[in-house]
Parts: sequence; structure tokens; C-alpha cells
Amino acid sequence: MLEDVSFFSFAAVILIQLCYYGFVFLNFSYKEESIPTAKNIPVSVIICAKNEADNLLLNLPSILNQDYFNFEIVLIDDNSSDETLEVMEEFAAQHSNIKIVKVKPIDKFWGNKKYALTLGIKAASNNFLLFTDADCKAPSNQWIKLMSAHFSKSQSIILGYGSYKKDKKSFLNKLIRFETLLTAVQYFSYANLGTPYMGVGRNLAYKRDTFFEVSGFMNHMHIKSGDDDLFVNQAATAHNIAICTSHESFTSSQPKKNLKSWLKQKRRHVSTAKYYKLKHKVSLALFFITQLLFWILAIVLLILTHKLYWVLGMIFLRFLFQYISLIKSANKLDEKDLRPWFAILDLFLINIQLIIFVNNLISKPNHWN
Repeated sequence: MLEDVSFFSFAAVILIQLCYYGFVFLNFSYKEESIPTAKNIPVSVIICAKNEADNLLLNLPSILNQDYFNFEIVLIDDNSSDETLEVMEEFAAQHSNIKIVKVKPIDKFWGNKKYALTLGIKAASNNFLLFTDADCKAPSNQWIKLMSAHFSKSQSIILGYGSYKKDKKSFLNKLIRFETLLTAVQYFSYANLGTPYMGVGRNLAYKRDTFFEVSGFMNHMHIKSGDDDLFVNQAATAHNIAICTSHESFTSSQPKKNLKSWLKQKRRHVSTAKYYKLKHKVSLALFFITQLLFWILAIVLLILTHKLYWVLGMIFLRFLFQYISLIKSANKLDEKDLRPWFAILDLFLINIQLIIFVNNLISKPNHWN
């Protein structure tokens, strides 16, 4: 009886997984990107920083060196306690297109990145806004040009890819980048199918008009995280969204060096998912649950079942669809070195995600500080 229930449950899980990998994700993976003609529009690059002096020194030159005819950089100092403001002022003294916004602590919005970003958006001179973080480096001098080219009369939100620097000797680095790849495949795929649900603040663009049309962050200002994904979840539609997957548009940042720091970071990110629209929560939860059940039921059935060839066949089919989908996406998002590791990374990641889920049920994660 247990064997039969497990077997048919496993078959159902495989079917659902094939729908995700064979339709939802594959649709994005094999879609050829059309690169629009560059737009002659003035752009404001917005960077919010809190105690990021070293990162600004390292990464801001890559933003300043952009090959773009008209852009300003809005640097937001969110009440830093290090030399962040001094570094900003040094750059501003040398570059006339830098504008500095100093955020003073206010009890109501203490430690709230959304408040700081709102002040920066209001201070921006241009309607077209491009966001990244202080620890992100522009991959080329074409970043602004490629991202802003996707703006149009109807498309006012542009989703980009925020990659992490590669460390070939580190398994944790591969795991972090695999999670980043899988997350990007999901939000690009959903956007491609007309139901966008998130973006990442490391590489995101939208019109200031769109920001104010939905009252900015006010509907979720009380939630300290989610300045990127909750805004996109609220403001994006099937008609106003575009994605940019040109390699020269991928920002790059340094990933966490130890598991504890990464888990802390991911706990913050995952905690916002419960505020997504219901249809997104259901779809994302179903994918996570079937990912988890695939491994649990596969192990159980390999030990207990007499239908070994059927089980092995279903396992093979699931991995085949996963590899077909993710290999193409890894090529598209410049993560080719992860391809041989997909199966083992998939197993480790589902365990990490389960740990994060349980920890978030027990206690609330820390946010922007």
C-alpha cells in the first residue's frame, strides 16, 4: 500500500516538474533575445549605500565609465557610519554628473532602505531610472545603453540579471550562483509568459512615472525588505515588462564567502515571498514542494519499490527535462561552468531552501541595517 501511494505520488510530482522545466522555463531558455535600438533618453543611475565606502571605491568607476550620452548618478548615503559619504563627495568633486542624497534617521522609517530609495528617486533629474547596488560592478561600458534600450512607450519596467563572480575552487560559490541562476530563470520565465512577479535590485530599471503611479513603496513600506521584488510584484504587468539578457548588461558582485552569511542573506530575500500575489505564491510554492518531494520520493522508492525500472525511467526523464532547460539558460546567462554540477547542486539547494523555510517560521530575519 505504501509503495503504491509513493509510486503514484512520485508520478504526479514528475508530471508537475516536467510542466515547469518543459514549458515554463523552456519557453524562456530557447527564446532568442531581440536587442532593441539604443534610445536617446537621459538616464538616472541610482545607488543606495549604507557603510559601503570600500565597495564604492572599487565599483563606482565602472558606472562612471559608461559609454552613454546623457546619464547622472544619484548616490544615496543612508546614514552611514563609515566613510561612505566622504567617498561619495570625493567622486562628486571630480564628476559633475554625480548627485548626492543624504538620508537622516527618522524614527518612523529607521533602517528602511525603501525610504532612502524614495528620496533618491525624488531627487533624480530623469524619468528613466536604472538601479544597482554599491557592491555591483558594471560588466562593460554598454550596461546603461543595453538596459535602457528596452524602454518603450508601453514597457516601463526592465528586468536584468545580477550575476556573482566565479570562484572555480569553491563549492559554495557554485551553489550560490546556481541558486541565482535558478531564481533568474524563474522570474525571467514568468515575465516572458506575461505574469511577472519579481526582479533584483542589483540590475533593475523602471520609469519614475511608473513608481509614482503605484504610490512607490507605500503599500509595503512597513516591510523592510522587498524594494525590488515587491515593487515589481505590485507594478509589473504582462504589457509593461521587458527583460534584458545581453551578457554585457549583467552586473557582477562578490558573493558571500561563508554559508552562515549567505543563509542570513537568503532568509531576508525569502521572507518577502509571502507578500507576493496569491497566484505567484501558489506557483512558486508548488515548484518548491515538488522539487523537495522529487528527492524524498525518489530515495524512498529506490529503496522500497519493485518497479525499479519505472522509477529510474521517471528520474531520468525529470533530469533530462531539467538539463535541457537549464543548460540553455546557463549559456544565456553566462553560467556555463555550472552545467556538470546541476544534479548535485539541485540536491544541496533544496536542503538549504528547506532550512531557510524552517528558520523563517521560527524567527524573523534581519533586514537593511
